[in-house]
Amino acid sequence: MQRWRGYDAVPGGWGRSVVTIGVFDGVHRGHQATIGHAVARARELGVRSVVVTFDPHPAEVVRPGSHPAVLTEAGRKAELVESLGVDVLCVVPFTPEFSRLPAEEFVHDILVENLHAALVVVGENFRFGHRAAGDVALLERLGRTFGFGVEGAPLVASDGTVFSSTYIRACVDAGDVTAAATALGRPHRLEGVVVRGDQRGRELGFPTANLLCHRYAAVPADGIYAARLVRRGGAEPLAAAVSIGTNPTFSGRERRVEAYALDFTGDLYGERLALDFVAHLREQRRYDSIEPLIAQMNEDVARTRAALG
Repeated sequence: MQRWRGYDAVPGGWGRSVVTIGVFDGVHRGHQATIGHAVARARELGVRSVVVTFDPHPAEVVRPGSHPAVLTEAGRKAELVESLGVDVLCVVPFTPEFSRLPAEEFVHDILVENLHAALVVVGENFRFGHRAAGDVALLERLGRTFGFGVEGAPLVASDGTVFSSTYIRACVDAGDVTAAATALGRPHRLEGVVVRGDQRGRELGFPTANLLCHRYAAVPADGIYAARLVRRGGAEPLAAAVSIGTNPTFSGRERRVEAYALDFTGDLYGERLALDFVAHLREQRRYDSIEPLIAQMNEDVARTRAALG
């Protein structure tokens, strides 16, 4: 898969293409259906498929300070998009100037002049242009003017719940990683670098990897979770019991993500890791002494093994 920074990175001699556009945070099941449809139609037409997305998240520019929690970091998003068979990922820098681009110019500049779209595939709720003034109906009218087709991909839902990034963020924020995984089509992943903490877990016999995450990362609600710890280099994922919260037993104030990798004795400091959340085990609790805390941690480890099979 080719990766372009900006739509002006289109190489000379670029032919027609099938394009789909969106933030695609999470690359969830709804996104997968839309992107998959675009890939399939590109193959039918004998042209290349292009996914156009944006960085940073448009909300950060349009409504500063209201940045939604990020479900997938840029590198992970690219990996997921590539796995769907896409030919090109075009990441458009979302600047204040770009946000003011009228809908008609958005279509002309990106889809017509640069990507030479033969077909545009978007979700039913797609909006574009300044103040999100453009919708699918306008895109269809412009398509007739400029000579490209438009196909709307239906939203993906289950039991009346539409799978959307907003819905998944709400699930993660509530600690319902099972529902999040259903909508994503895979476990919710949290990435970060292992940094030194208080080393209290080591003293208790449960050394933990203290994960420093992106400031906008979608961190699950405080609690204890069963997860798979993924290291770089293709190593087999490790079973992990993960604590998210402020360590109430020790009067902690800083919210942390700490992972205890089962049956692992190596050093993880400085590594960039990922945690794939499988199950929420319990809420955070405060204990009056160390003994019941250790007993509970042993139980958490046993429940983690059971949850991960």
